[in-house]
Amino acid sequence: MDRIVLIEDDPALGRGVSLALTQPDRTVEIAATLREGRSLLERPCALLVLDLNLPDGNGLDLLAKLRRTGDRTPVLILTANDLEADQVAGLELGADDYVVKPFSLAVLRARVNALLRRGKAGGALELPPFSFDFDGMVFRRDGVPVELSKTEQRLLRLLVEHRGQTLTREQLLDRVWDSGEFVDENALSVAVRRLRTKLTDAPIRTVYGVGYVWEVRQL
Repeated sequence: MDRIVLIEDDPALGRGVSLALTQPDRTVEIAATLREGRSLLERPCALLVLDLNLPDGNGLDLLAKLRRTGDRTPVLILTANDLEADQVAGLELGADDYVVKPFSLAVLRARVNALLRRGKAGGALELPPFSFDFDGMVFRRDGVPVELSKTEQRLLRLLVEHRGQTLTREQLLDRVWDSGEFVDENALSVAVRRLRTKLTDAPIRTVYGVGYVWEVRQL
């Protein structure tokens, strides 16, 4: 299920865009302010559709902060600012596309579909100082390759794909070891310890009595 976050302060436009983009395998969550948007972005999403002129600030500031933290979530800027300088500023800050109001919902939908397809095409996930390419099984810290076992790769993928969310020990045991055989709970503690050793300073935090979370930096 793809989750799209839309930050747009015009309620009517927000509803229209949401209706145009929602599909059986896709949800759209709307925020009217940067503050509300930051809250929605605490959970990973497949795409951020971002207005620039918002009641509590400029969307470019949020985009800049996202990119500084290594968040590579695709971003489509949606704004009435049609000056070339504004478009260049957004793209140079790391936006993936730019749509100027007024616009065709069909064109917007096509642009969104293209960005989502691009995001699923693979490539490394950049979480500085880490770079994780799960398809190519190449993992780096500060550019230096790190060798991970298959179990460690599965565990790491779950943690980073759900970064900011606490995953229970039961969830991790079920999804990392899916053979259906009994697995000693100590195996999870050992795998986490090995990940922390190999990925020095990785933000893997123990939530005592619950499980583990890959922490994200606050915007």
